[in-house]
Amino acid sequence: MRRCAWADSNPLLAEYHDQEWGTPLHDDRKQFEFISLEVMQCGLSWLTVLKKREVFKEAFADFDVASIAGFDESNVDAILGMEHMIKSRRKVEAIIRNARSFLKIQEEFGSFDRYIWQFTEGKTLEYPGHAEGSVIIARNELSDAISADLKKRGFSFLGSITVYAHLQAAGIINDHLAYCFRYQQDH
Repeated sequence: MRRCAWADSNPLLAEYHDQEWGTPLHDDRKQFEFISLEVMQCGLSWLTVLKKREVFKEAFADFDVASIAGFDESNVDAILGMEHMIKSRRKVEAIIRNARSFLKIQEEFGSFDRYIWQFTEGKTLEYPGHAEGSVIIARNELSDAISADLKKRGFSFLGSITVYAHLQAAGIINDHLAYCFRYQQDH
């Protein structure tokens, strides 16, 4: 069974790839978790983030958006004091700010799912040539547009490259390579 090459270097990466990455995601709580993991990943390896995922779940109320939106400075200090936590005040504060903005999107659109999938008319996108591996990109016009809209709505730490990574993870963009066993599953 062949998988995307990036997932072959560690069992944790393989498990994430095989069970989550690229699967079309329609659950708001999971969308927020994935966005938050992307925020924490900025400047770090994805493996580091996956190793710390349980710490993040504990720190951020299992990614319950309403709970996180109510966090204050004492919560930030407590999170930063947790063992094994990434010690970035800016990232922790961004997740709290993003939770507040996420709630506003849910209120406006009925769900974050409706909001994010509207950009692709509810369809998973694939770019010509990408499945063969001839075109590898880290951002595109779609991620540029969504990033700009999220920033306008108060989100932070979600530039175009980070948003593109979220679109991959959430299955909005199918970036499994053609030889990967998941390519056809999610296609």
